[in-house]
Amino acid sequence: MVVLAKEELEQISLPVIQKTLPSSLVPVIDLSNPNSKSLIVAAAQDLGFFKVINHGISMELMSALESEAMNFFALPQLEKEICGLSPFGYGSKRIGSNGDLGWVEYLLLEIASKPKSQLSQFCSTLNEYIKAVMKLSVEILELMAQGLHIKEKEVFSKYVMDEESDSVLRFNHYPPRPHMQGLSNRCLTGFGEHTDPQLISILRSNNTSGLEIALKDGSWVSVPSDHTSFFVNVGDSLQVLTNGRFRSVKHRVMVNSARSRLSMIYFGGPPPGQKLGPSPLLMEEGEQSLYREFTWREYKSSAFRTRLADNRLVQFER
Repeated sequence: MVVLAKEELEQISLPVIQKTLPSSLVPVIDLSNPNSKSLIVAAAQDLGFFKVINHGISMELMSALESEAMNFFALPQLEKEICGLSPFGYGSKRIGSNGDLGWVEYLLLEIASKPKSQLSQFCSTLNEYIKAVMKLSVEILELMAQGLHIKEKEVFSKYVMDEESDSVLRFNHYPPRPHMQGLSNRCLTGFGEHTDPQLISILRSNNTSGLEIALKDGSWVSVPSDHTSFFVNVGDSLQVLTNGRFRSVKHRVMVNSARSRLSMIYFGGPPPGQKLGPSPLLMEEGEQSLYREFTWREYKSSAFRTRLADNRLVQFER
């Protein structure tokens, strides 16, 4: 379980957000809709965030992996800590190495490697899920390219299809909020505000709410949960590749219910040595590049030296 000292609890508590994003305002993309590519582009430009339905991944598979993950997080603490971060494995409350805290325990898995022996029960379900969610990410990225009228539909998806793609799968478990005296009308930060550095993030959670996104005006709204669908975040790398056309969405998770929340997130990243910059296939005549060229390895190294809420792209802007 997650254990925090009183001063740490105070550090990660924030006022309860009263504004919930109406379901009607969450862009819902039906992947069976022939016009889905245009709808995806509109959502990526406006919010950098949308929900996909008719995604082709079975509820049976999603539920099976959720069950396996919950079984892992229910293990005694010492057994979980055997899978300690290095940098992949189990972690609790400390997010990164720069002082960020959250009411969360998590399991970070490198997709290119086999799960550790302590996670052997995950293997068959994990492999099937990873294959399915990678296929979904490729489909969405190619629809994005088509929606932007780029002839080479693999212009974005080729990065996550590469054998050396630096993609990861993360399980975040947010235990129920404990009784906290003196913090009425406040909730705990499960995972602090941030953007995702990769191209795309595909998230599936159980039916417990907590995810919040920042709108263009800086206000925060709570996103209604939906365990049958996937939520898609535009990441920093995709914002760069589209020269700012797509918006990397700032988001966070708050722990504000009596129920635990479990989220499973696939982060589609490019190979470490891949150079990133605005795609020439998208740039219009006379358009100025907003970002200088850099490698994914360089960007990751820079991101690891920052706090969660920092704007990591600013030092790569022209």
